[in-house]
Amino acid sequence: MRQMMGAILAITLVVTGCAATQEARSVEKSGFLGDYSLLKEGERSAVSGGNAENTALWVYKNPAADWRKYKKIQLDPVTLWMSQKDSQLNDVSVEDRQRLAALLWKQLDEQLRKDYEMTSQGGPDVLRIQAAITEAGDSNATLDTVTSIIPQTRLLSGMKSLATGVSGFTGSASVEVKVTDGADSTILLEAVDRRGGTKSLRGATNEWHDVEEAYRYWAEKMRYRLCQWSGGVNCVEPKA
Repeated sequence: MRQMMGAILAITLVVTGCAATQEARSVEKSGFLGDYSLLKEGERSAVSGGNAENTALWVYKNPAADWRKYKKIQLDPVTLWMSQKDSQLNDVSVEDRQRLAALLWKQLDEQLRKDYEMTSQGGPDVLRIQAAITEAGDSNATLDTVTSIIPQTRLLSGMKSLATGVSGFTGSASVEVKVTDGADSTILLEAVDRRGGTKSLRGATNEWHDVEEAYRYWAEKMRYRLCQWSGGVNCVEPKA
């Protein structure tokens, strides 16, 4: 029923034999990025080192980007883009929508602050990251879900758990992400991706387990890719 959902970060994917989530075969664009003309279908390669996935389903990476110069990250509030017709999120409470958006923001913030200074201001050494939880085509931003309405840390502090109950489906999450230069807004990275649950019994009593796992994976993958692109050492690729 709540088989849905959207979540971004963009970036590259891994599947293991006991993975909690796996990359979907396709994803529809929501409108969050506006112009999708730069995107190319993500590349795939044969399994190497236990990893079967390389990139997001749709991705653009600026070939001229100097990733080494960025020392700070400005992480915008996560927004949720609901389909205008027959949205699967209509049955999800506003409270849970806000928590889901805040959860993705929190996962990103926790991972990225391990390597970068987090800031609310732009600048020549700042990466600005915008992410959205998305649904397919003709979507609009759901204003009651924008995480800036309630500070992300407050929203998750002491919150009730998300709706739970034995899940009769394998959930999914879709996301769109844009990374730009904090000084001149040059597009450095755009990505659209979708992940779905597997038959893993982990989290079988939590309807939101697959979505939460997708968020966790995307956040860790974002950190991993930025580590690689900036010439870092000991970059750890996450497990799905």
